[in-house]
Amino acid sequence: MTLTVDGLDALKALAGSDLGTSDWIDVTQDRVDTFADATGDHQWIHVDPERAKEGPFGAPIAHGYLTLSLFIPLFTGLLDVHGVTTKVNYGLNKVRFPAPVTVGSRVRLAARLAEVADVPGGVQITVDGTIEIDGGAKPAAVLQSLSRFYA
Repeated sequence: MTLTVDGLDALKALAGSDLGTSDWIDVTQDRVDTFADATGDHQWIHVDPERAKEGPFGAPIAHGYLTLSLFIPLFTGLLDVHGVTTKVNYGLNKVRFPAPVTVGSRVRLAARLAEVADVPGGVQITVDGTIEIDGGAKPAAVLQSLSRFYA
């Protein structure tokens, strides 16, 4: 369920809040192939399902950076901020990929709004996120994301 807030003050009031979990996103071979085309990373472990069956994971896996890029659509399913003029990704403090995402898996985001800090013209948010794999013992990614919202 998407939490909608109106303006920077409402966003500041959420600092320290658990934002819950997003809906699931399917990680399909088509998604992996499209990412491979966009990045030029056509390593067989991602794009050759037959060869990948014989590889270490028994199936093709998503690129780690594909998994990371899913943070944005997953996060926008958790928090929608109105009353701002601009929203930008500012960066990452850290990211780890504890487990691979095999093609055919589903992932979702569990997130906490760790901090909201003033910056010139707006605020910077720090989000602690875990991208979970449906049925997985370990998460696909653990990260701390920084975004800025300007009034």
